[in-house]
Amino acid sequence: MSTKNIMIVGVGGQGSLLASKVLGRVLLSQGYDVKVSEVHGMSQRGGSVVTYVRYGEKVYSPLIDKGEADLIVSFEQLEAARWLPYLRKDGQIVTSTQQIDPMPVVTGKAVYPDGLIEKMRAAGAKVDALDCVTLAKEAGSTKAVNVVLLGRLSHYFDLDEAVWQEALTALVPPKFLELNRKAFALGRNA
Repeated sequence: MSTKNIMIVGVGGQGSLLASKVLGRVLLSQGYDVKVSEVHGMSQRGGSVVTYVRYGEKVYSPLIDKGEADLIVSFEQLEAARWLPYLRKDGQIVTSTQQIDPMPVVTGKAVYPDGLIEKMRAAGAKVDALDCVTLAKEAGSTKAVNVVLLGRLSHYFDLDEAVWQEALTALVPPKFLELNRKAFALGRNA
């Protein structure tokens, strides 16, 4: 099997690192060689956070170059658009429809772009956009957007849901497990 490349992109504090750990554990449980690399921008100040997840029979490097991502999982629309050049021609974007203003927008030096989902589609990207914030609230916490996205992402893998649930059980603290299971199910069944 050729190496597959997934980028998880978002803003600091959204839970992208937990999402990458869950995905990595799921893929390891299936016997793949998995490499995960985290790149933090100004993550603690709401800056961009990118995680690369590569898997296959043998993976030699954790990094993904432009035009090589099979999947981009995005916690926020502008981040999906920002990383679009990394998506391969037949790649898939799975994104939350959430909009988080970056600092230039907050300070009034820029305006959040309109119609990003449509613009990405017009550029030829396959975009699966979902209101993950509403689903996370339904699960019990807006902090569960990451697991809602994982539930949605699970559609792009031919794996039993139990594999994902086992990874959640191993990585999520017990007091938050039921909430996260509900968030995963809401994303998976949306």
